[in-house]
Amino acid sequence: LDDLVESGGGTVQAGGSLTLSCDVYVTTNCMGWFRQAPGKEREDVAVIYTEDRTIEYNKDVKERFTIFQDSRENTMTLQMNSLKPTDAAMYYCAARLGRDRWACLTRDPDRFAYWGQGTQVSVSP
Repeated sequence: LDDLVESGGGTVQAGGSLTLSCDVYVTTNCMGWFRQAPGKEREDVAVIYTEDRTIEYNKDVKERFTIFQDSRENTMTLQMNSLKPTDAAMYYCAARLGRDRWACLTRDPDRFAYWGQGTQVSVSP
């Protein structure tokens, strides 16, 4: 059984919307979305520290993307609006253990130990 399972990727035209979902099977208070485009390093998209529901976004997606965590359903979603070709990437959900709020909100992928397999998002011009 995988710890995190993403779904919802696909192809959309620029300006369109997609919603990604992540089923979370680890007990965590820090989870987030990351992405990696070909030839680029993995980068943060958004993270949420669930104890106080603090959310941090990458500046490139703020105002366009919304992260949401449903603790009852153990799911996390990423609503992506006004998509741009530069948003195209493999998107991963991730989680870290521990109660280090600062470490969570750094959005450093190296601090996240649990990763899903990824879901591809493509955006046509």
